[in-house]
Amino acid sequence: MEVLLDVDWRVEGSSGFLLRMFSCLLKEITEMKRREEEEKQRKTTGQSPEEEEEEAASEQKGAAAAADDEVKKKERKCVPGIIYLGHVPPRLRPKHLRNLLSAYGEIGRIFLQPEDRQVRRKKKKSGSRRCDFTEGWVEFRDKRVAKRVALSLHNTPMGTKKRQRFFSDLWNIKYLHRFHWTHLSERLAYEQTVLQQRLRAEVSQAKKETSFYLNNVEKSAHLEHWRKKQHRDGEQVEEKTWDFTQRQTEEEIQKKKKKKDSITQKHLNKARLMQQESQSNVSLLAKIFNSNQSE
Repeated sequence: MEVLLDVDWRVEGSSGFLLRMFSCLLKEITEMKRREEEEKQRKTTGQSPEEEEEEAASEQKGAAAAADDEVKKKERKCVPGIIYLGHVPPRLRPKHLRNLLSAYGEIGRIFLQPEDRQVRRKKKKSGSRRCDFTEGWVEFRDKRVAKRVALSLHNTPMGTKKRQRFFSDLWNIKYLHRFHWTHLSERLAYEQTVLQQRLRAEVSQAKKETSFYLNNVEKSAHLEHWRKKQHRDGEQVEEKTWDFTQRQTEEEIQKKKKKKDSITQKHLNKARLMQQESQSNVSLLAKIFNSNQSE
């Protein structure tokens, strides 16, 4: 039948017409056979076509509900967990960390805190452009896996073989209970806002200082011009003298404290000597009186 249906219909004349008629008859016969088979199956089951459609719809609904239940169970079971890395060795990057920890479970997001700007500036001055990290956070898809990893890997070497790069470094891992990734993002956003506010305050202070300095420079230039003009005219210029005392330095304060301490120590020593002499005089007088009374 398939061969006859795949015949080339470009045949001209009566032969093409006969082939078309023959193919239509074959299609009708196949449809009749299919209908007869369906009726036989209905008779054996004793159900109407409407009931069969209802059963099929109910089966589809049950399968969809079961699939939803499985998805919900998986979502309930797979609660993400976050671990904290207190030490990040030099030259360790997020891709290396993912390769090391992906053997224990599925990993989500990773964040490593870069070094401070001052440290990076010192490194640039020394000639190294490498940027290292100080601490990090790793998110596991399942919190049970995160707990297991934190308990098993804490204070153990990072590498399994001696020739590996991070074999000499130890894991410093802690599981963070009831900690979510949003908490970390909020903390980073807060630190960023604090840093921006500090920079704005420093910039505003620098602007104030520069404006104050420029104003004083202009005033001094104006006064100098005025003095020169008075000197040309032969007028006497009164020079102002500023009487002020400079603030004492830490060394001067320490010296004064030492002097005071030495003076107080001398006075204490004198008072002790006088007390000892008075006690000795009292003992002598007591001996004298005792001897007189005995006589």
